[in-house]
Amino acid sequence: MKGGGEQRRVIIVGGGFGGLSAASALSKEPVDIELIDRRNHHLFQPLLYQVASAVLAPADISMPIRGVLRSQKNVRVRLGEVAGVDLAAREVVLGDGQRRPYDWLILAAGATHSYFGQDHWAAVAPGLKTLDDALEIRRRVFMAYERAEWCRDAGERRRLLSFVVVGGGPTGVELAGSLAEIARRTLVEDFRNIDPTEACVMLLEGGDTILRGYPEGLRLKALDQLAALGVEVRFGARVVDVDAGGVLLQDDGDGTRVRASTVIWAAGVAASPLGAGLGTDRDRAGRVQVSADLSLPDHPDVFVIGDMAHIAGADGEPLPGVAQVAIQGGAHVGRCIQADLSDDARDSFRYKDLGSMATIGRSKAVAWIGRVRLAGFAAWWIWLVVHLMALVGFRNRVVVLMEWAWSYMTWQRGSRLIRATQDTPDDEVRPG
Repeated sequence: MKGGGEQRRVIIVGGGFGGLSAASALSKEPVDIELIDRRNHHLFQPLLYQVASAVLAPADISMPIRGVLRSQKNVRVRLGEVAGVDLAAREVVLGDGQRRPYDWLILAAGATHSYFGQDHWAAVAPGLKTLDDALEIRRRVFMAYERAEWCRDAGERRRLLSFVVVGGGPTGVELAGSLAEIARRTLVEDFRNIDPTEACVMLLEGGDTILRGYPEGLRLKALDQLAALGVEVRFGARVVDVDAGGVLLQDDGDGTRVRASTVIWAAGVAASPLGAGLGTDRDRAGRVQVSADLSLPDHPDVFVIGDMAHIAGADGEPLPGVAQVAIQGGAHVGRCIQADLSDDARDSFRYKDLGSMATIGRSKAVAWIGRVRLAGFAAWWIWLVVHLMALVGFRNRVVVLMEWAWSYMTWQRGSRLIRATQDTPDDEVRPG
């Protein structure tokens, strides 16, 4: 450790839950913090599916990082891409070639989609990790109804009104429930040539259960709630190909073709590729194996947290990629740096499980909080309160509360605009 008086440098890569938590933990310490992110906003990812399903607008769940850290005087924000880390020189290498020295480095760059070696599927089966992903999914969903309205071929119309979600985790379950509510409630009176309630929403899961890791009773209740919404759930559905026409499944050695215009990928994630250049062990998802204090083995000045880190829980299994793991990890790293500044010993990271929740639709959810297991309206209400309070920014809380209230009273969704893209012909978005 260096002697007193000299301002120490902390670089944080990533302005998500973990990065902001670490910055906050160091707010009163004599350190110069530089937070680097490729985007200028913090994203509340647990509600990203509500942007994809037109309940909320992008600005409702995001906030400029500079605004979040406005009052923290020892933080500077840099908009930029991190290309790598020079561990020997103790420098972060930016995409433009600049090098930023550090005394401590906190890597919290999150995760991306994993297509299990089939990355070309991304073009036809978008995942859900960013605002751009959510807007693209929203565009595809509502364009499917617009095209079906004027489609004269019955087979093609069925394909246009078929929606497939791959992956039975919380994101997949929430998306499938939202798509079913759009068909059964939101759009039911908006079209003249088609009946939106005839839309098919299918949830594909390669294993034998949804919401793996939840208690069996809650998994069964979640299945019942999905069935009540009209979602078809298929287990043992291993996807072997995805194209613009739908998905190909392998069932008992035979291929089953599911025709669908919209396929959404929620089956897997991979840690940020930034971890690949650290020269240490990683798991199959690309997560970096860290020491007990969340530092990099042989490099105690480098910490890896959140979705980038492989952290074993009390049962020996890696902790899930949820916000609380990142938040608690960021706070712990802050305490480790405080200990270094005081020449004290670091503590090992101990995760406190605050519970798991997944919402499936209006008044439909499951919640697992310690010994408490809830389903239905009670779980849904707790989910609303927890997520509302966890949002960053008072303005966002007020707006989201109003949007939720409007949606609850009317079954309508206030963000149904179809966004044009460079690949979208003008006549697809022009009213006619």
